[in-house]
This record gives sequence, structure tokens and C-alpha cells, in this order.
Amino acid sequence: MPVLVAYATKYGATRGIAEHVARELTDAGHPAETLPAATVTDLSGYTAVIVGSAVFAGRWHRDARDFVRRHGAQLRERPVWLFSSGPLGTATHDKAGKDLVETSQPLAIAKLVEATGARGTAVFFGALDTARLDRAGRLVMRVPAARDVMVEGDFRDWPAIAAWARGVASELSATRG
Repeated sequence: MPVLVAYATKYGATRGIAEHVARELTDAGHPAETLPAATVTDLSGYTAVIVGSAVFAGRWHRDARDFVRRHGAQLRERPVWLFSSGPLGTATHDKAGKDLVETSQPLAIAKLVEATGARGTAVFFGALDTARLDRAGRLVMRVPAARDVMVEGDFRDWPAIAAWARGVASELSATRG
């Protein structure tokens, strides 16, 4: 049975990460498919699940939170991993010297881990194409402080994403054997 990589995205960057994770898993011998979290109705056909979400204002996308709520019991019956897509830019630390990956953990990540029984979590840098912003996003970009954190560009670290996915594949292989 395949691995499901369910994702919730607002502008598409998280979908790209989910697809990359699925390719790495498939290449490592664990066939995987990606689906928008909002479209998934049943997990019985999957051996494991990875749930990924864009993070805005410290929160997972509503579709990902709803997915966890809907499928909590089924998620706790199989191996689960979670990833978040959020920080933007090339800096690895904020002005206070704090690691951006650590400070970009979603506010409720501990609750999501508890609800799913997740074996691990990851935060990946994301991407922002301001041409794809909706009206609310364009309004936010008018606030000077928002422009400091909403940096346009693609900051996804493909080698780091691939390495994380290969680690998941390795754990899946260990539980299989």
C-alpha cells in the first residue's frame, strides 16, 4: 500500500514540497501519492501518512487542521510525520539570533503531534510569489513590518527536504522488515 502525503497550501509552495517528498519516498521503494488534505476521505488504503501545511501567523492551514481532526483515529493507527512550510528569506536566524526554523514551529505543533501520534516533524523554508497573493495578502504586504517576513522568492531547500524524506523512508523500511 502507498504512503499518503496530504498537504494544505494557500499559494502552492507546500504542494511542491509534498510532491518532492512523495518522489523521494517512491524512489526509496515506498510508493507515495500526494493529495490536497481537504479531498482525503479515508486513510485505510495507506501504510503511512505525511501531513504538510503552510503556516501563516503561526498556525497550520485550516485544511490541514481539519484533516487531523477528521482522521485522528486512523492517523494514530499508522506511522505519521508532519511538516510545515513557512519561513521566507535567506537568513537562518532572526535579529535576536534565534534559529528561524525553531522559532517557526507552528503554535499548536505539540497538539498536532499528540493528535496524530507523529513520529517526527520538520519545518522547511517556503516560497512566496507576490503575484499570486489574494486581496488580503496584498493588503498585508502594505504593512512595513510584514514586508520584513513576507519576502518574495523561492527559499525551499530541496536537499534538506529530500534528506528528511529519505529519513522517513528509512524509518518505514525499518518497521517493514
